[in-house]
Amino acid sequence: MITNRPPARAALATALLALATSPAFAHHAMDGETPRTFLQGLLSGIAHPVIGLDHLAFVLAAAWLVSRLAAPLRVGLAAAFVAGSLAGTVLHLASVDVPVSELLVALTVVAAGLAVAWHRLAPTTLLWLALPVAGVLHGYAYGESIVGAERMPLGAYLLGFALIQSAVILGVSALLSRRPLPQLQRAAVPVGAVVGLVGAYFAFVQLNALAA
Repeated sequence: MITNRPPARAALATALLALATSPAFAHHAMDGETPRTFLQGLLSGIAHPVIGLDHLAFVLAAAWLVSRLAAPLRVGLAAAFVAGSLAGTVLHLASVDVPVSELLVALTVVAAGLAVAWHRLAPTTLLWLALPVAGVLHGYAYGESIVGAERMPLGAYLLGFALIQSAVILGVSALLSRRPLPQLQRAAVPVGAVVGLVGAYFAFVQLNALAA
C-alpha cells in the first residue's frame, strides 16, 4: 500500500514544534515540587526525559544513531549515555557549576539532529565519546528537579530516568534496525531536521534568557 509519507513527516514536525512551545512540556513532572516519596521520585525520573522535549528529541536521535550497529554495541552505547546522565545529576547535586548547561543541552540536540540528517553510519569511536558527554549535560539538567530530596526519592528518581532512557534507546533502535536501510536513509534528513529544529528552538530560548 502506498502512503503519503512527506505530508506525514510535515505533520510530525509541526506537532513537535507546537509541543516545544507548549507550557505542558516543562521539565518537571510535579509542578516544580521536590519528590518526597519513592513513587514520586520514580515517576518524576521516568517523566523528566519524556516531558522535556529537548531531552526526548536527543534520546530518540541517539536511538536512531545506534540503530545500525550490532545489538551488543547498542546496549553498550545506551549504557554509556545513561551512565553519563547519572554522573551529570551527581555533579548537580554536588553543587558543581556547569555554566549555561541548558544551552549546552540544546546544542547537543542540534548536533544530534545534524548527525541523523547526515544519514551515514556514525563512527563508533565518536559515539563512545559523544554520548557519555551529552549524557552528563542532560543529567546535569535532570538534577535540578531533585535538589533537596531525601535519599529514597533521590534513588528512585535516578532509577526512573535510567530505566526510561535505556528503554527508549534500546526499544526504538531495535525497531529501527528492522527497517530496510534505504527507507532509513530517505527519512534521515526530515527526521534530523525535526530534531535539529527542536534543539534550535531551545537554544534560542536560552540565548534570549541569557541576554535578558
